[in-house]
Amino acid sequence: MLIKTKFLHYAAGIAALLTLTQCFYTDKQNEGEKLYTQYCANCHMDDGSGLRNLIPPLAGADYLENHRDELACIIQHGQTGNIVVNGKNYNQGMPGFEHLNKGQITNILNYVQTNFGNSNPRFTIQEVEKQLLKCRHLLE
Repeated sequence: MLIKTKFLHYAAGIAALLTLTQCFYTDKQNEGEKLYTQYCANCHMDDGSGLRNLIPPLAGADYLENHRDELACIIQHGQTGNIVVNGKNYNQGMPGFEHLNKGQITNILNYVQTNFGNSNPRFTIQEVEKQLLKCRHLLE
């Protein structure tokens, strides 16, 4: 009987610990989706399709591969001028989100890289940090 009682206490403790752990666990993919919805979806749309001739698509966009080394800077500092995505010209500026930190930018990039039909390699936070340092020097 004593063994059964101890087992029940241990089981209850483990269940409580697992529940508590899930409360504090952050799903990074989910975080990227939340940030994308908050900052990007208004222009690039929920499905990454863009906005006709104004806003380029992110879904199946060759730009993500061809300009991988610039993407973190574009999110943080924005972009102006003509760009070509999937052979089509776009000239609508994009605002920067300077208040986003490197972790948030990494989460957004990884969400875009692995959704909307994209299957590009994920970013590391170190890669994003390196890009942000590089573009910071270019802006100074």
